[in-house]
Amino acid sequence: MLVTKYRILIIAPSWVGDLVMSQSLFSLLRKKYGDQLILDVFANSWVEDILLRMPEVSKVINNPFIHKKLSLLKRIKLGFQLRKHSYDEAIILPNSFKSAIVPFCAGIKKRIGFIGEFRYGLINLIYKLDKKYLPRMVDRFCALGNAGKKPYSMELPQLYYDTQNRYSIVEKFGIDTNKKLIVFCPAAEYGPSKRWLPSYFAKLADLLFEDSDYLVLLLGSSKDFVLGEEICNQVKTRDNIMNLCGRTKLADTVDLLSLCKVVVTNDSGLMHIACAVATTNVIAIYGSSSPDFTPPLSNKAQIINISLKCSPCWERTCRYGHYNCLKLITPELIYNRIMSIYVKLCCS
Repeated sequence: MLVTKYRILIIAPSWVGDLVMSQSLFSLLRKKYGDQLILDVFANSWVEDILLRMPEVSKVINNPFIHKKLSLLKRIKLGFQLRKHSYDEAIILPNSFKSAIVPFCAGIKKRIGFIGEFRYGLINLIYKLDKKYLPRMVDRFCALGNAGKKPYSMELPQLYYDTQNRYSIVEKFGIDTNKKLIVFCPAAEYGPSKRWLPSYFAKLADLLFEDSDYLVLLLGSSKDFVLGEEICNQVKTRDNIMNLCGRTKLADTVDLLSLCKVVVTNDSGLMHIACAVATTNVIAIYGSSSPDFTPPLSNKAQIINISLKCSPCWERTCRYGHYNCLKLITPELIYNRIMSIYVKLCCS
């Protein structure tokens, strides 16, 4: 008996963290359609490695367009090229006008999304966003696959890791896996108001290095290499810290994170990746943003934030210049959280 496949095209968000959170939607769709589902994702090339670590994804279609550029004629042309796939449905996760152009031109009969920028017609199954009913980003993504309603339950994102690639990375960088490996993710693309202070990361490393069994790995993009060096140069024992910012691919970070018991991170794309690796305990530091909107989606995550009158402000830089939402989170506080995690691990 020939089984008819149901083909869905996801128009993915640009931010890495949002993309990871969208896996909860993918899991919902897989549960709904089972083996009938073919799920293709239209996304930027730099996140392809992460999408291919999601078992629900059938194929990644490259989104070649520059962020904030309309490129109308090119989008129309690409949409017509995608008609050959005969998609049954498109789910448009971004709320922009331009993100709805390709699925419309691809002739996809069912095109789902929130109203967003004025795009009536481009989307023909359109929902009005109720932010109180759908407070979290992940709730909004899943609602688009559930008739606009928040599902009763949802799967947490979970990326699989490649043990062979993990071994290759360990060999390449000479990582001593006999030590207690801890990852620091010190960057946040959004801006300084989401970045815990480099001097605090360095102080935390010094506290850990009072025990010689610890090795700290700094992870981030090539843009973050200088930030990583700033931290390393303030650490008393440079031999126990490795700046891998810009030296690994996104998929490599998944495999490295699977080796580590603890990750200390800002609210960033890497935070969401770390949460999607089942073996890691995540300590997530929040500054100007709110865990009520983009929380770490893991049962092994701890949220660290300071409630101030001015927070969350969602600013890229502190409007008052004091950054107290970050400064009041001390290295000693994070160190004590790490120690409590290791105590639990030893007792389990």
